[in-house]
Amino acid sequence: MAKVYPQIPASSSAHTSSKKETLTIWMKSLVYHGNGCTVFNSKGEIVYRIDNYGRKCSKDVHLMDLHGKVLFTLKKKLRVFGRWDGYGCNNVSTRKPCFRVRKNLKMLNGDSACQVTMGSSCYRIVELTGKSTFQIVNNYSGIVAEVKQKQSSSGFLLGEDVLTLAVEANIDHSFIMAIVAVYGLINHKM
Repeated sequence: MAKVYPQIPASSSAHTSSKKETLTIWMKSLVYHGNGCTVFNSKGEIVYRIDNYGRKCSKDVHLMDLHGKVLFTLKKKLRVFGRWDGYGCNNVSTRKPCFRVRKNLKMLNGDSACQVTMGSSCYRIVELTGKSTFQIVNNYSGIVAEVKQKQSSSGFLLGEDVLTLAVEANIDHSFIMAIVAVYGLINHKM
């Protein structure tokens, strides 16, 4: 397993990279009796965490960095249609979301599980075969991130609660992680 006791990353303020990055998502909170997830970089350092102290599938969730700084607040808005609003750390007080995630009806939208809008940009979450396997694609059907069950170096699949998140270059990792978190909440994984 990756290091649980983290070292402070050299560039903790940057959430993008000029090259493709692979993160490990452990769908467990490090807080005793908490719900959430912990995200490690390729060096085994904690980069993001969600600690949901209340109940599982809460309506108000916070994506934080290693130091506990809230990067995104995720709020469930429509119970029936599964809409979530994502507020950046600076936008919570203005009541204007940075992005919105809406669950799609499968019979109307084919392979697209969710629609994500952020200003004039649109993204889709596309479910693939296999448990917890999906892609986040942009307006032009270009893959910006992919999530799948993590494999060990010897080829064995780890538990269903350990995932690999591959994020393409020049994409905000915190934004992608917020989308992954909402998708986990929609599917009652967190």
